[in-house]
Amino acid sequence: MSRINTIFSNLAQGQKAFIPFITAGDGGLDNNLALMQTLVASGADVIELGVPFSDPMADGPVIARSHERAVANRVSLHDVLSLVKKFRQINDTTAIILMGYLNPIETFGYQIFANAASRAGVDGVLVVDMPPEEAKDLKSCLDNANIDFIFLVAPTTTNERLTYLANIASGFVYLVSLKGVTGATHLNVDIVNTNIDRIRQFISLPIGVGFGIKDATTARAVSQSADAVIVGSSLVSLVEKYGENKNKMLANVATLANDISKAIKKE
Repeated sequence: MSRINTIFSNLAQGQKAFIPFITAGDGGLDNNLALMQTLVASGADVIELGVPFSDPMADGPVIARSHERAVANRVSLHDVLSLVKKFRQINDTTAIILMGYLNPIETFGYQIFANAASRAGVDGVLVVDMPPEEAKDLKSCLDNANIDFIFLVAPTTTNERLTYLANIASGFVYLVSLKGVTGATHLNVDIVNTNIDRIRQFISLPIGVGFGIKDATTARAVSQSADAVIVGSSLVSLVEKYGENKNKMLANVATLANDISKAIKKE
């Protein structure tokens, strides 16, 4: 059983997984390692690492700027895998997902990337701009490396595509809570619940919900029906705001992450 499957299987009744997102290389790779440890100590079950890319089309301004900073720091996919490997030396239980765009993986080579990711300790991969209908070759390589292939599901995803995703996705599926980019503010929990109900008719995997979840209140509301809550922009904004003061950045991230974790785990 993969780390991701184990995490969802071991959640106590009523508890939901907390999946924070940060962009690898934003604020420096050494700080990222400390940030990942802080997130785990604050209740993270899975950490989603953004792979820096020059044109992060699915991301709103907060996360787009984090990509810009990481690219300016010349952080590559090789560097991201090295970060995961360092994290694995101190943590063998928290799952790690790489979220990014296809171009760096294409440059790496599918099987070479999958093997390197597996050796580093990556558990799942989400490629924002790869349609599932074109993902067969990458899926085969990730399957060979025992890495889960996670896909986005949008409010506009058709029932036909959900049927297709049921046969290709693994780990969990990531429901984009709204029509828009990361960091958007117009979250409608009733619509999220309706979409979750529809997805469950076709896909048996756990459902994580992201985009527009900023605090404990919205996290708790979404967690009533979702299996996991994914939070990115509000955490990345703290890295941006306090990036030059590591201790202050870690303290503020810990406060927000703890609040969200407690809200969705009913602690």
